[in-house]
Amino acid sequence: MQKVINFYKPHINKEFLLSCVYGFLILLASLVTNFYAGMYAIEKASNPVTDIILSNVPLFDIDGIFNYGSVAMIIFIIIVCLFHPKKIPFALKSIGLFYLIRSIFMTLTHLGPFPTRMVVDPASYFNYFNFGADLFFSGHTGLPFLVALIFWEKKWLRITFLCMSIIFAVVVLLAHLHYSIDVLAAFFITYSIFVIAKKVFEKDVCVL
Repeated sequence: MQKVINFYKPHINKEFLLSCVYGFLILLASLVTNFYAGMYAIEKASNPVTDIILSNVPLFDIDGIFNYGSVAMIIFIIIVCLFHPKKIPFALKSIGLFYLIRSIFMTLTHLGPFPTRMVVDPASYFNYFNFGADLFFSGHTGLPFLVALIFWEKKWLRITFLCMSIIFAVVVLLAHLHYSIDVLAAFFITYSIFVIAKKVFEKDVCVL
């Protein structure tokens, strides 16, 4: 217990705690926004379109990897942040900005889900987080890529999260949950979000 106290003691100050609270509020607000944007996307969803990958790759029922892999990734991100406390404020705010911008993109174009997509069990808890029409851009691909950028100077974390991003990119395509453009664009948009976050939350970047 004393080791834990000594580890976090240098960071326990008013400025750090306030920054964490602001980051948490930004993240919470963005997740709520993302939820309603997903509901709006379902309501306005139109017809599906053909896709160069999905139209030529059979559907794979890999809901276990998709659902439990997502939970494992989130838990891992939390653990990593706890071991790198000075990164917590910037990570919270960057991820919040990520979901806020994704919410905006989701409301702009209303493509319907691909016809042969993996269907999450309606009775499953995970179904509440899978809207189906929240397509552009892929959050499962973008989030681990964003975290890889945040921890870029940590080689093993960078490689781990980059691998996660690629794995989830493949998973959502094999499950036909995202169009190819959703996955490919996620890398470019996420990098842009990271650059914006460094400018907007410059004060948090300076302490890294």
